[in-house]
Amino acid sequence: MTLSPRLPLPAGFLLAVGAGLAIPVQGRINGALGAHLNDGIAAGVVSFSIGLVVMILISLVLPKGRAGLARVIPAVRSRAFPPGYVLAGGIGALFVFAQSFTVGLLGVALFTVSTVTGQTLSGLLVDRLGIGPAGKRPVTAIRVIGSVLTIAAVAWAVSPRFAQTAGATGAAGSTGGGPETLLVPLLLPVLAGFLMSFQQAMNGTATVHYGTPIAATLVNFVAGTVVLWIAWGVKLALSGPGNPLPVEWWFYLGGPMGCLFIGLGALLVRSLGVLVTGLGMIAGQLLGSLGLDLLVPSPGSVVAPATVLGTLLTLAAIILATLPWPRGALRRPGR
Repeated sequence: MTLSPRLPLPAGFLLAVGAGLAIPVQGRINGALGAHLNDGIAAGVVSFSIGLVVMILISLVLPKGRAGLARVIPAVRSRAFPPGYVLAGGIGALFVFAQSFTVGLLGVALFTVSTVTGQTLSGLLVDRLGIGPAGKRPVTAIRVIGSVLTIAAVAWAVSPRFAQTAGATGAAGSTGGGPETLLVPLLLPVLAGFLMSFQQAMNGTATVHYGTPIAATLVNFVAGTVVLWIAWGVKLALSGPGNPLPVEWWFYLGGPMGCLFIGLGALLVRSLGVLVTGLGMIAGQLLGSLGLDLLVPSPGSVVAPATVLGTLLTLAAIILATLPWPRGALRRPGR
């Protein structure tokens, strides 16, 4: 069992940014599919199922995929890692749940800030505990400051959408109560974001033992697909089916996009650690969202100066948190 050498920080970080670019594209596709089907869970089922088919084909066609697939059951049986790691794909299913049930209540902006906050905080925790394959990484003052600035910068970047959402709510004459009514809907995306770092750590650890991220990504899609099919079956029994599937081919690209960023995330945490991998993907997510809103704007897209400046500040904060600062960089002279 051999893995490729650990990547240097600049190359690994750029790959993490590239993986993050796929996240808003997938979100745009799955969002449009959910709207067409009038069923967000069904959109998740379609996305995960297609991703599962793609990963099965890759695993059977590529020699590394076949070799990794042959190591899955022996690794689980020998308890090379906690057996619960094979259920990491369920966290992806939870993220789909969070999108389906809270974006309509919170708006895209608050949902984004909530998930980024949860993911950034858990990235620090997971690295400190050493859950991922990179082992324990110290929680330095620089990393904490960079993480806090990242959350603040993301909030600034999406602030134009806050105003838009508030205006739409006021125009609709909402009488839903005070801020406390958003507490439960707000906790779900925070939890989904918080668990994403654990998902990356679990997939990264599994990748080390399978010898390839292909097998880890396949197992991830198996778990997520099973969870979503069960959830959709319950929804189907309660409220019936939504609209028929669309004929346009691009509605079905969400699954392959998921294969891309899940597989790269599983590969990169070994070299970068969970926090840096997550921050790189956040940078790519913001850049991808900005690019989509500029080039292929959807109804309600907002590209204000705060959007651009907040995105640039996010990149600066992430670079601050990811640079290999020497220990004691913030200590006062003479101490």
